[in-house]
Amino acid sequence: MSEISPFERRAPQPPARRDRIPLGIVLMIASTLLFTVMSAISTWLTETYPIGEVLFTRAAIALAACALIVLPRRGRAVFRTQRVSHHGMRSISQAFSQSFILIAFSMMPFAGVVAISFTAPLFATLLAALLLHERVGPTRWTALLVGFVGVLIMTTPDADMFQVGALFALGNAVLYASVTVAVRGMTATESTETLIMYQVTFLTLLFAPLLLLGFVMPTWIAAGAMVASGLLNVLAQYFWTRSLHLAPASAVTPFYYVSLIWAMIAGFLVWSDVPTLALLAGSAIVTGSGLFLLWRESGRI
Repeated sequence: MSEISPFERRAPQPPARRDRIPLGIVLMIASTLLFTVMSAISTWLTETYPIGEVLFTRAAIALAACALIVLPRRGRAVFRTQRVSHHGMRSISQAFSQSFILIAFSMMPFAGVVAISFTAPLFATLLAALLLHERVGPTRWTALLVGFVGVLIMTTPDADMFQVGALFALGNAVLYASVTVAVRGMTATESTETLIMYQVTFLTLLFAPLLLLGFVMPTWIAAGAMVASGLLNVLAQYFWTRSLHLAPASAVTPFYYVSLIWAMIAGFLVWSDVPTLALLAGSAIVTGSGLFLLWRESGRI
């Protein structure tokens, strides 16, 4: 019989989970704003610094921030789990997801990448129904499909959409969906702090070898941007993970669509990208579907 890892002994049993869908939705929307700002900073950094360096510094700073906040309160107990392998597989998927979207951002307009990534909620809902056996009722399916129609309008075929960058954006969407479902399944036994600590630890280890592919000493401004990116990453990941603790994935992931609003603002302010009519029309549809779902879910609680 193989020896049990010390981190796998005496895993604490979390209290019974009670869905709080409206709060989960609010946290998901907040996470989209923070993720967008973080992505804009990271994309700006990749114009000068290697993608591997940007990914590693972001993860390492997030790890340091989490350690300073979580370890004084939880100590080594935060690492006690019976699902180390699940944390590892989830982190590998997330590492590829984060790499793919940064590559896509470096090759395509900012809002275009975000628009393509909006296929993630559809994949997440399908996976949640298949793997977690979550009930996806007619209201959620309707809101999700209407939102996806909005995405199709935003991504009206043109030369910019069909390129290598679009494939990386789509790959990120599929991986993001798998991570979303994995985290929702793990919240049944893992605390938010445990999920985040394992995530930032594994991501830092996974991204470290990328430094061998290139490293550029950052300026003071760039170093400050890297620190800000890492701190925003921690807060965004906490809100996102907590959102999945509080509500089914099929209820909160449609609000990932709100990222488009932040992406259009960031694209205009940083890169002077002017939103197209299709982008504006699609954003109105997906925002409307999200608000309708929020009204429906709030009325049921």
